[in-house]
Amino acid sequence: MDAFLVSTGIVALAEMGDKTQLLSLVLAARFRKPWPIVLGILVATLANHGLAGALGSWVTTVVGPDVLRWLLGASFMAMAAWMLIPDKLDDESGNEAPRMGVFLTTVVAFFLAEMGDKTQIATVMLAAQYNAWLAVVAGTTLGMMLANAPVVWFGDAITQRVPLRWVHRISAGVFAVLGAVALLGWG
Repeated sequence: MDAFLVSTGIVALAEMGDKTQLLSLVLAARFRKPWPIVLGILVATLANHGLAGALGSWVTTVVGPDVLRWLLGASFMAMAAWMLIPDKLDDESGNEAPRMGVFLTTVVAFFLAEMGDKTQIATVMLAAQYNAWLAVVAGTTLGMMLANAPVVWFGDAITQRVPLRWVHRISAGVFAVLGAVALLGWG
C-alpha cells in the first residue's frame, strides 16, 4: 500500500505545472471534448508508466541492493533539483482538427510527452525502490489522472489559482526526503 500511496502523491505533485498538464489545458481548450481527452490521458499513462515500471522492476534483478540504494538516492536527489525547474509547453499547434481524432491525438501526444519526463523517471525509480510494479503503476497513473483530469474539465480556472512555485518546492522536498531515506538505508 505504501508503494501505491507514495507513487500517487509524488506524481500528482510532480505533475503540477508539468508540460503534460499544460498539454491537457491546450487539448481541452482546442477540442472541448473532455471525455476522449481524459480517456486518452489514461491509456497513454498506463502504457508509458507500465513500461517505466517494468524497467524499474527489472533494474532490481541486475543491480545489487547497495548499488541500487546509491542509485536511487542520487536519482531522487536529482529529481528534487529537477522539480525546481518548471516545464513549459514546447509548441502549440494550430486550430486544425486532428486527423486521428481527439482520443488518438491525446494518446500519442501524452505518450510522447511523457518520454523522459519527471513522472516517467519517477515511475522507474519508485518501481525499483518498492519492487511492486502493479502498485507503483497504479499509483503513478492515479496521480497523473488527479493532476490532469481536473485541468481538462476546469481548465484555466484551476491553473490560475494553483501556486505552482510552491507545488514545485514541496515536490522537490518530497524527492529530497526520499533520496535521503534511500541514501541512509532507512527504506
